[in-house]
Amino acid sequence: MYSLYSALLTLGLVLGSPFWLFQMVRHGKYRKGLKERFGEVPSRLRNSTAPSIWVHAVSVGEVLAVSELVRGLRGEFPEHRVVISTTTDTGQRLARARFGEENVFYFPLDFRFAVRRYVEAIRPELAIIAETEFWPNFLRIASASGAKIAVVNARISDRSFPGYRRWRKFLRRVLLDVEVFLAQTPEDARRLTEIGAERDRVSVGGNLKFDVPAPAAPEIVEEIRGALRQSVAGPVLVCGSTVDGEELLLLGAFTNILATHPAAVMLLAPRHPERFDEVAGILGQFKFKFSRRSQWTGGALAGSVLLVDSIGELSSLYALADIAFVGGSLVPRGGHSIIEPAQHGVAVMVGNHTENFRDIVGLFQSRNAVRIVGPAELPLVLMELLANETERRELGRRALQTLESQRGATILTLEKLRALLLNRGKAHTA
Repeated sequence: MYSLYSALLTLGLVLGSPFWLFQMVRHGKYRKGLKERFGEVPSRLRNSTAPSIWVHAVSVGEVLAVSELVRGLRGEFPEHRVVISTTTDTGQRLARARFGEENVFYFPLDFRFAVRRYVEAIRPELAIIAETEFWPNFLRIASASGAKIAVVNARISDRSFPGYRRWRKFLRRVLLDVEVFLAQTPEDARRLTEIGAERDRVSVGGNLKFDVPAPAAPEIVEEIRGALRQSVAGPVLVCGSTVDGEELLLLGAFTNILATHPAAVMLLAPRHPERFDEVAGILGQFKFKFSRRSQWTGGALAGSVLLVDSIGELSSLYALADIAFVGGSLVPRGGHSIIEPAQHGVAVMVGNHTENFRDIVGLFQSRNAVRIVGPAELPLVLMELLANETERRELGRRALQTLESQRGATILTLEKLRALLLNRGKAHTA
């Protein structure tokens, strides 16, 4: 079974190589860390003799989610070295900034030779996977080495659930290597057991993202705030994590806003860095007054768009918003997390495609703490909120209250991981 999986993985890599090469040449993707992905362990991971804990967080969202957990692990197990792997470049940059470059590396491709090199070099006593990264060879080799394995903040999205169910027979064997599953919600826990996880290994731990504190504001936030005040600009609309097909809808709504509020400002942050130039082209084509964050030198912003072509600043920039729109939701992409703008107590809006965050959005919706709109309603609802300051502020206040009511997942997760690691020590001693 594992041999067949490895063969299919190799075939997929070979057949997909023209696409990967195109992405490398055209967009610069996948170049960074290429040797690490193929099993070359960087020297910075070989210098420690301390026992280790390996945390895998795919991208920015997962890195943010495990930030407090990593801090807790370092405090709880000071004799252990905590190392963090990511898959994406954006996740790698954020992880290095948060956890130290010497502790961060790219997760290897799930080939046995590549995974084995990392497991032998790191010698993890505990391997922690954020959300749902079920790589069969990694799980098998890490478990065979004696590491305890936990999946934390686990969720099974509507999109991935049918595929997991189709491979349930294979997944059941793969998931036997995981000792603890901590699901975000009861529904995620139910889905985990349905795709093959042992029922007695699955429990609900809550969502770690609720415990992540709002980041310290970088200098750019205060610079923009100062520019807004100086030019008496506003209201401010922050549109974050937008995807192809959304910018035109949002800019159309912004045109209507400018007719009533000529000093309004939009901060527009595309989800994917490779689209920064494309979105700049859209802004130029439709003759919007705009600046790129990377080139902005403090000029007036009233009546313009600031294109946020940077990484890692969006969560802080939400603090400037009168209204925050979270993208990936006006088109069928499943949406993105609304927790970051809620941390700042600002009014939050999303489109009607939020399947990837169904439980979070559903919770906020049940407490009247988010506005959900389709493309047709978007301009009208924006104008209504801008016209009603009291309702806008109350919407933001309810969002912050909802978020604060859900805290506590990190403490519960640490308790489960502590028991898992201590049990490993007892078993090892025995």
